[in-house]
Amino acid sequence: MSPRPKKLRHCEGNFCGRAFKPTGTPLTELHQVDLHRDELEALRLCDFEGLTQEEAGTRMGVSRGTVQRIITGARKKTAQALTEGQALVFVDSES
Repeated sequence: MSPRPKKLRHCEGNFCGRAFKPTGTPLTELHQVDLHRDELEALRLCDFEGLTQEEAGTRMGVSRGTVQRIITGARKKTAQALTEGQALVFVDSES
């Protein structure tokens, strides 16, 4: 039995193909942490714009619980990359 298809998530901006990395080290020499488009959008809405998870879910077209799951993973990836000197690479969620 296959899983249910992923619900379309509404995200603003196109950051795919970009990366955030420590200066002075080429991207090819760094461990790369993939941050999906919906994870970046959840971070932007909740942490930068200050929306509640419910408001962010409404804007993204998903439930509050889905936003909570997405943002938990995004925060963990971001903290890992920042503390361990890794690169955050922004990718499409379908990739």
